[in-house]
Amino acid sequence: MTLNIKKCTLEDSRKLHVISYETFNETFKHQNSPENMNAYLERAFNLKQLENELSNISSQFYFVYFNNEVAGYLKVNTDDAQSEEMGDESLEIERVYIKKKFQKHGLGKYLLNEAIEIAMEGKKNKIWLGVWEKNENAIAFYKKLGFVQTGAHSFYMGDEEQMDLIMTKTLT
Repeated sequence: MTLNIKKCTLEDSRKLHVISYETFNETFKHQNSPENMNAYLERAFNLKQLENELSNISSQFYFVYFNNEVAGYLKVNTDDAQSEEMGDESLEIERVYIKKKFQKHGLGKYLLNEAIEIAMEGKKNKIWLGVWEKNENAIAFYKKLGFVQTGAHSFYMGDEEQMDLIMTKTLT
């Protein structure tokens, strides 16, 4: 088993587009209407949107490779790219997605450790993320890694308002 992480560039936008659709759909399609899923996927993961995010110096994307195959990805934000006002000392983990067939191999933890390293290199003292309140497996995973709930915010899946828990981990 070989694991590698590669920082994404603008040239990776099509590959990012494909894996974004695939992993989000695998994760949430069974809990949301097709109409709301399609509306969200088209808004959040269209090629132009991803190119804009890849071009933002305060956002970074990383692919994780499992035996030389793209298995998932990570997106982190700092400064004004964060989806909530958390200050300059914070790093947001906006997306951590692993393809279903690669889950249960420690890749999510591997990507979170990468986010912690990025935060520490950037002299950030906390990392945070939003996780859907109904995603019990992810919430348990983050708690196990030392995240605690510090708030909540609305998240729109199409026209349906949902609630994300904000979970934070202080770095020492």
